[in-house]
Amino acid sequence: MKRILLFLVTNLAVMLVLSLVMRLLGIDEYIAAQGGSAWGLLVFAAVFGFGGAIISLLMSKWSAKRMMGVEVITSPANATEQWLVDTVRSQAQRAGIGMPEVGIFDSPEPNAFATGANRNAALVAVSTGLLNRMTREQVEAVLGHEIGHVANGDMVTLTLIQGVVNTFVIFLARIIGNFVDKAIFKNEKEGGIGYFVTVMVAEICLGILASVIVAWFSRQREFRADAAGAILASPRHMIGALEALKRAHEPEGLPQQMSAFGINAGTPSGLRRLFMSHPPLDERIEMLRRTHGID
Repeated sequence: MKRILLFLVTNLAVMLVLSLVMRLLGIDEYIAAQGGSAWGLLVFAAVFGFGGAIISLLMSKWSAKRMMGVEVITSPANATEQWLVDTVRSQAQRAGIGMPEVGIFDSPEPNAFATGANRNAALVAVSTGLLNRMTREQVEAVLGHEIGHVANGDMVTLTLIQGVVNTFVIFLARIIGNFVDKAIFKNEKEGGIGYFVTVMVAEICLGILASVIVAWFSRQREFRADAAGAILASPRHMIGALEALKRAHEPEGLPQQMSAFGINAGTPSGLRRLFMSHPPLDERIEMLRRTHGID
């Protein structure tokens, strides 16, 4: 979940900054003045939409390290750090990718994520809670899951999807802004303050709704990453890692949503399910059991 959340937050921030830049450079005024040119607006939206997603991707490692306080292991200080680096190196070689940076961040919750613009220069980070609450076999499976995300190119694919989504968010927000400025504020000149404010609000609201599409995609990719973890570790260890996270939830009454590579306890429904970036634990465990014939 951290990987998706960090990307979405960064993307939203970048999109808002780009909107301000468009305003300051007069691009928004030009777009408003060309209200009848839908194709021209769509081209502008695509340029800035994909631009925002690509910038977010390029910033992903940098922002993850700073937002999560990740300490990259440059020289292992103890046996645990050495084991982490060796395990990631072995799995990366088997997956056919370059050696990722390996890091640890301080969090009591079992947690892990992978990010980066290049599958041969990614970042894999685990929490102190994950290391303290899971066996090495289970941690190995979690690492395999994250290496699977990198090997499958999930961040790049997510960027392309986010670029398409951003394009339509920018396009529709300016259509709405132009309508409100002309029909409600009766402004017949180039885009005024009503246009600008409406566009900003519409971008935020449409961006949140568009995250449903990104979340659906993310849920599908989680099953593939689980399959990678089962291959790089073992199916039983991957199932064991998911079950360990489920047990960690039940007796302690933790919040419904757990963060270890997007763990969600229970089976949410309705709107809550639409915004889930990861499938519920039970569904993931059942998929692995069914795929590998494990009772």
